[in-house]
Amino acid sequence: MAATIAVVKERKAGETRVAATPDSVKKLIGLGFGVVIETGAGTASSFPDADYLAAGAVVAPDARTALKDADLVFKVRGPEPDEIAALKTGALLVALLAPYADKPTVEALAKAGATALAMEFIPRISRAQSMDALSSQANLAGYRAVIEGAALYGRAMPMMMTAAGTVAAAKVFIMGVGVAGLQAIATARRLGAVVTATDVRPATKEQVESLGAKFLAVEDEEFKNAQTAGGYAKEMSAEYQAKQAALLSEHLKKQDIVITTALIPGRPAPKLVSAEQVASMKPGSVLVDLAVEQGGNVAGAAKDQVVAIGGVRIAGFSNLPASIAADASSLYARNLVNLAALFVDKEKAFSPQWDDEILQAAVVARGGEIVHPGLKGA
Repeated sequence: MAATIAVVKERKAGETRVAATPDSVKKLIGLGFGVVIETGAGTASSFPDADYLAAGAVVAPDARTALKDADLVFKVRGPEPDEIAALKTGALLVALLAPYADKPTVEALAKAGATALAMEFIPRISRAQSMDALSSQANLAGYRAVIEGAALYGRAMPMMMTAAGTVAAAKVFIMGVGVAGLQAIATARRLGAVVTATDVRPATKEQVESLGAKFLAVEDEEFKNAQTAGGYAKEMSAEYQAKQAALLSEHLKKQDIVITTALIPGRPAPKLVSAEQVASMKPGSVLVDLAVEQGGNVAGAAKDQVVAIGGVRIAGFSNLPASIAADASSLYARNLVNLAALFVDKEKAFSPQWDDEILQAAVVARGGEIVHPGLKGA
């Protein structure tokens, strides 16, 4: 008998994404799974129940019905207590669990006897790139950050030469050149802005310049060794931060739109822009803080609010991918389809390959306890 995957409506405030699309349902069925979708699960992402039915899914009237017999549960965000209570013992749940920030949910899943995989912990190795949900969602967040910044900025982005005079191009500064930052650079360039970017990882300099932007950083010995083996930024010393802050302070005074994207896994977001630097910026300038959910990169940023400080606006967006729900859901659903291939054997029987390095890295709860080394005793 085929294993059943359940996909339920997201219940966290503001979450419009869904963990399966009609297209991904077809692919999951092709892998040997049965798929049950809670009614209305895809409505906010523009995927109606009828499309899921046409793809071969069963539509359940509520979450409890969808979950009660599910071997595997796909979600975007972590489950609510009533969803955990509805899981059958031994069910496998996969979601963006925010395991460092929301450890109680991981503990509740372990206590319920569920196996839980955090999509945040998919390793950054070549064969797991197609499963990397952090990257797929950050890509869209970087794009959307520029669109939101341009909307808040009261002037045009590209240079315009008109009979009445010339409009200068906006100056956009990207702080943090990961997946979101690179997409922000590319998007701002497409809109005609003059773009500069900074990051503590030396490998990003070439990437920034390849997109037509100018790189800005204090390039000393610490800078040359400021990247982990996993490709993340290391937290820099106080001395380096002071030197970098002095360089950035002068630069920030001239910028129109600043987008910050710097995150350190399991740690508060590094402070990149101080209150003094915000105060030094031109009236009408805009800062978009994509790290606000982990404390923010910008002094004064507030989660899901636009704060005005002395003529400068700071926008703190915690979930920009949800504002492009159809595309974000499609990419996330594809990540899950690629991961699901590790849950079946050659005969399409449900048989998770627990010795696979990808599953070993991503599993956070199994056998009634928390098993991820980064969460034990945290």
